[in-house]
Amino acid sequence: MFKNTLRALTASLLLAATAQASAGGWVYKTLDVEGVLVEAVGPAQRCPSKFGGTISGHGESALMGKVVFIATDCITPVGPLFNFSGGKFIVMTTSGDQIFANYSGQFVPTGEGTKYVFSGASFQVTGGTGKYARITGGGTLTGGEDMATGQGTIKLSGRVLHKEK
Repeated sequence: MFKNTLRALTASLLLAATAQASAGGWVYKTLDVEGVLVEAVGPAQRCPSKFGGTISGHGESALMGKVVFIATDCITPVGPLFNFSGGKFIVMTTSGDQIFANYSGQFVPTGEGTKYVFSGASFQVTGGTGKYARITGGGTLTGGEDMATGQGTIKLSGRVLHKEK
């Protein structure tokens, strides 16, 4: 008798927790942002290397819809490679909600002229505004850039935890 009562109570608690979570609770979601970018590089006093980049672009996200983004980072040349660190990323939706992230990684040459690709690049979500206030999570960065023109592509792929409204 006691086991049946305990099972019923446990089932009731699980159902209540599920109902509460679906009514505006915390949820894990896949975060994919894919887009095009342009980067301007040059002197940057904020960076230990005194060299950095400023990125702007736009794209799409299944979670966020159409987005625009801006970013800055510090760049340290190491032979034919470029390490980027101290990156700050802002992704903004058409409604004005934003996600903030830090990022770092490396650019490696592809062997095709001045084209480079991300290697070992990752991002860590540090917060947001509006619908994405108190969001956390992270993932990987992929894509590449033509260092002569600054034009390229980017994809953020990861998981985030945020409160649904």
